[in-house]
Amino acid sequence: MRHALAFSACVAVSIAWPTSSFAVDNKIFKMVASSSSCAPGASGRVTVSTPNNQNLHVEVSGLPANTEFDLFVIQVPKAPFGLSWYQGDIKTDSKGLGVGDFVGVFSQETFTVAPGSASAPVVFPSDASTNPPTPPIQMYHLGLWFASPDDAVAAGCPNTVTPFNGEHNAGVQVLNTSNFDDLHGPLRSIH
Repeated sequence: MRHALAFSACVAVSIAWPTSSFAVDNKIFKMVASSSSCAPGASGRVTVSTPNNQNLHVEVSGLPANTEFDLFVIQVPKAPFGLSWYQGDIKTDSKGLGVGDFVGVFSQETFTVAPGSASAPVVFPSDASTNPPTPPIQMYHLGLWFASPDDAVAAGCPNTVTPFNGEHNAGVQVLNTSNFDDLHGPLRSIH
């Protein structure tokens, strides 16, 4: 009888516990192929979980197997891309599927700013030694690049070298959020 009373008390407490403080609001959107001739069939699905710092969960499919890619938050989804920042890597498995999980601010408040010019470390030959002053610029799009131009060529894509990896010698963009307007990327709708 004592166990039944203890169990009933636990159930009553769990029912009375406010669940709204743990509520998660998910925003789900797609990434689309950057080109119909480069890695046809590639697609992505993104889930952003809120509140506070957001969790960005990216699932990609239809990509070459066992290949590394670089994810960027970008100002506009296609060239010239505008301001961009390196978010992280996604590697596909033997079936061309990949997953990346990132924590940060992925919402209407996603921006970059440079109140003034400052010296910057030159680690790679293409690095700038200073930055230009930049007022706040909102960045609401995502883009995924081949980490290597050789991997891009193997997938039937152009042999173009871009700065979109840690060493600034990436391949072409394969997925982006151009299914949204340039000035209203999917992150803009997340509050």
